[in-house]
Amino acid sequence: MEDGIATAYEISQLNLSNTQLVVLSACETALGDIKGSEGVFGLQRGFKIAGVKKMIVSLWQVPDKETAELMTSLYSYWLSGKTVSESFYQAQSDMRKSMRLIIGQLLFWWNKYRE
Repeated sequence: MEDGIATAYEISQLNLSNTQLVVLSACETALGDIKGSEGVFGLQRGFKIAGVKKMIVSLWQVPDKETAELMTSLYSYWLSGKTVSESFYQAQSDMRKSMRLIIGQLLFWWNKYRE
């Protein structure tokens, strides 16, 4: 990590057994390279080998604004005493409701236009 870039191998050499949660909120953080019969080796596997209990990662491109909202909601629920799983579920639920509201508002306005 001396060059400022952490590799999966370097992370796997750490002792993170007391770490409850690692969140890699950037795009495609769950992806990695396929290493023969070992399967996918990426940051996610490196953290798991190091002893991290739970991880939140992404397989896809994720928009910055919505990611920030999801993470803020996740941490708020977690700090209020919910488990990591409960907090993540509730934060996702909040985002779905928010998106449905936005989509509903857009459909309301766009449905006013007719041929």
